[in-house]
Amino acid sequence: MNAADAASNAAAPNDPSHGPAHGLARTGRILAFLLKYRSAGVFTGLDLDGTGAAPGDGPPPTEGKPEAFVDDLEALGPTFVKIGQALSTRPDMVPPAYIAALERMQDDVAPIPFEQVRATIEASLGARLSHLFSEFDETPLGCASLAQVHRAKLRDGREVAVKVQRPGIGDLVRADLDAIAGLAGKADALTDLGRRVHFSDWVHEFRKTLLAELDYRAEAENLERFGEHLREYPELVVPQPVWDLTAAHVLTMDLVHGTKVTEISGLHRTEHDMGMLASALMRGYLDQVFVHGEIHADPHPGNLLATDDGRLALFDLGMIAHVPPKQRERLLKLLFAAVDGRGEEVANETIAMGTRLESFDEERFMREVGQSVARYAAHSHSSARSEGRLMLDLVGLSTACGLRTPPELSLLGKTLLNLEQVATLLDPGLDVKRVVERHLEHVMRERLKKSLSPSNIASELIEVQALLREAPRKVSDLLSLLAENRMQVRVDGLADSPLMESLQKIANRISAGLVTAALIVASAMMMRVDTTHHLFGYPLIAMLLFLVAAGLGFTIVLSALLRDRKARPREERGPR
Repeated sequence: MNAADAASNAAAPNDPSHGPAHGLARTGRILAFLLKYRSAGVFTGLDLDGTGAAPGDGPPPTEGKPEAFVDDLEALGPTFVKIGQALSTRPDMVPPAYIAALERMQDDVAPIPFEQVRATIEASLGARLSHLFSEFDETPLGCASLAQVHRAKLRDGREVAVKVQRPGIGDLVRADLDAIAGLAGKADALTDLGRRVHFSDWVHEFRKTLLAELDYRAEAENLERFGEHLREYPELVVPQPVWDLTAAHVLTMDLVHGTKVTEISGLHRTEHDMGMLASALMRGYLDQVFVHGEIHADPHPGNLLATDDGRLALFDLGMIAHVPPKQRERLLKLLFAAVDGRGEEVANETIAMGTRLESFDEERFMREVGQSVARYAAHSHSSARSEGRLMLDLVGLSTACGLRTPPELSLLGKTLLNLEQVATLLDPGLDVKRVVERHLEHVMRERLKKSLSPSNIASELIEVQALLREAPRKVSDLLSLLAENRMQVRVDGLADSPLMESLQKIANRISAGLVTAALIVASAMMMRVDTTHHLFGYPLIAMLLFLVAAGLGFTIVLSALLRDRKARPREERGPR
């Protein structure tokens, strides 16, 4: 995306023409983009044979199209840059060639004028810039589609980084999300792929995550919480927020000096223990997911910095997904089974946490997953068969076999893939699988200890006590009802149920059809009766009866074509 496009997109909400007409034009532009790539393999070119090929295994069938797709996506503005980054975690929606192109998507845009930065800071924090900071560098450290970061110094001499949101970006993002939600709903209703993957659910989750990212107070809380959770890993550091200088559109945090992970030299690796940092990063993130229930959706190398004091700093914690306890437990069991090479258990856990569609082929799914896990176990030291790649392949296999997986599984796979990439950059010789396996064992032991803690045991005993106290009375009541033949099963709401509505429609159709047939027969018989009045050369009464019958028949056919619909595909969720 060029600077002009970025500037126009960022300024669009302040334009007086930004209204319903602009919204329709924006929707039309989005629709034109989707129609342009409707037959290019995006969303429809999934690997439905379940081969689970990784990007790079062969040339894509639409060579050159993925790069053009990404360019057009960037040209649509900041919302779609974020959508592209999110789609790179969904191999159940996007083919491998496009996943690879989306992972290379750039988020760098031209900076906004400093006067707009100053105005945003002063309006958000309620004071002049010179009163808030002793120094403020007008040249940004970095620029992205939603914000840019400046170096500054507090009155006490502390160096900080100030993240400032682009003016009007929130209104643009909300308008884009509204338009996308409408198109996603239509895709779910009208396409087979939409019914399988539920674009509306994905857009709904993406909307919550992106709008939360626009509130920098939430990101400040994430920084504080991650810093607390990772305190037991001295190798890792999370810059802490300055709450007095943080608001919805401004985030002030510690400034960390260091080197980007992608720019670490070979000499630096020989002088510092990079393997220790990589191992700590893997273990810290596994704790975040399986102990604290939070997935940082984008831990790529650009968000990590090797500090001058030999630690690893984590940045950009705006997009965090929260994992419920039961889902967390299933993800842990699934990943542990995958690392251990137990394909059947991996398949069973995936089925348990997914939604089985009407077309779900369980036998094929079990076979394909078993083979994929076996390949992973046989080539565990190859980066092409890493834990993250296995999770993403599992999502693709699920979609191909008619099983809709939860988004947390894709996020886990993408997070592991990014962590493996960072670990390889830090220490190419690190055995990532061994680190993951050992730490998962540690997590399992800690969870077992926690389940056997006095408080948990007391809670379970209270439930058992309540069951033992109430069970005799309930059994006695049940036996009394059976003995007196007073056991009843009541079904409420049948009169107003969809079943009765459908039966009534059928009865009305049959009645209308019988009336139509009777009118046609009557008109045919009246044709033989000569009358003084005629219409189109035929007896008037006979023609009137025929026209009424024709009108009724046409109405029945039109109603069947327009209003009748196929039954919704049956979906079956695993046990909760």
